[in-house]
Formats: sequence, C-alpha cells, structure tokens
Amino acid sequence: MKVLTLQGGARKNGNTATVLGWIEEELKRLGHEITSLTLHDKDIRGCLACTKCKKTTDAVGCVQLDDAPAILDDMVKADLVLFTSPLYFWGLAGPLKTFIDRTYSLYTNYHQPDHDSLVKGQRQGLLVTGAGPFENNAEPVFTAFGRMQKPHMAVNAGELYIGSCSTPDKLTEENRKQAIDFARSLAGGN
Repeated sequence: MKVLTLQGGARKNGNTATVLGWIEEELKRLGHEITSLTLHDKDIRGCLACTKCKKTTDAVGCVQLDDAPAILDDMVKADLVLFTSPLYFWGLAGPLKTFIDRTYSLYTNYHQPDHDSLVKGQRQGLLVTGAGPFENNAEPVFTAFGRMQKPHMAVNAGELYIGSCSTPDKLTEENRKQAIDFARSLAGGN
C-alpha cells in the first residue's frame, strides 16, 4: 500500500514527529511504501476560493503556482494518507490546515447526485499530539477531520490523540505501543 504522511508541525524532532516515526516504522515493517512530507518546509498558500479547480474532474487544478498541486497529486496516488499535527489553540497547525483547505480541489459537486472525488475510497487517518487532555481540548479537530471524509468520499481509517505531551523524551512505552497499534489499524489490521 502507498502511504503518504503529512507532517503539519514545525519541529522535526518534536512529539508529533516522534510518534509518527514509530507509526512509519511499523508500516514499513508491514511492507508498506511510505512518502513523508513536512509541510512546514513547503510553499503552500491559502485557498483563494476562486473555484477554478472545479472546472476539471480528472486532475488537480489550481491557479496557484506553489507546492500544493504536487502534494495533492501525491495524495491522489496514495492508498492511505495520514494527516499529523500538534494541537495548537484547539486546532491543527497552520501548514496542515492550509493544505487541507486546498484539498477543496479534489472533489466536485458536493451535496449533488453527481458528487465525485479524486480520492474516493482512499483511507485517511489523523494523528494529533497535545499537552492537554482530549476532552474540552482536542475534540474539534477530530470532529472536523471526520467531516472531511464526506466531500473527499474517503474512508476514515483511524484517529489517534496522544495527550500529556511535554517533550519527546517524556513519551512513554505505552505511547509507543499506541502508535504501533494505530499503524496496524491504519493498514487494515495487518
């Protein structure tokens, strides 16, 4: 299976990157091909809401000349996309949120009988780390992610929140086990 991981956080050795590393190791061990992108390093501008991308249904069409169209092409080719982010002010980190807004170009005619998507049937997962608890803190991110699969016509392959994160060296063996179990569930139980 082709897996695309999208790292929303800026810290390449932070909590989210550490947990993602455990997930990627397990997915590789299970025989899956991983492409990992750190979005903070990319030029991804906000969606202009110009709707020019809706003029085509067989390719990612966007008038902006930045890194997003190439990443969207990678997304279309993937069997599984794992979105990852630290929790920032009850939301996703800016680079990931900006990229998700650009996925507007992947589908057409939402809420219409001829609704279609370039990622129809794709498995999508979410990993978020944060300092606080899930309750009254991280729920909005997971609610929004769950709703995203409808316009994408994708399958929610799983969600993982690792709370009480301070620094990567404080992540526990239990957190590592959670990451490995999550990787296996993302891969469909392999």
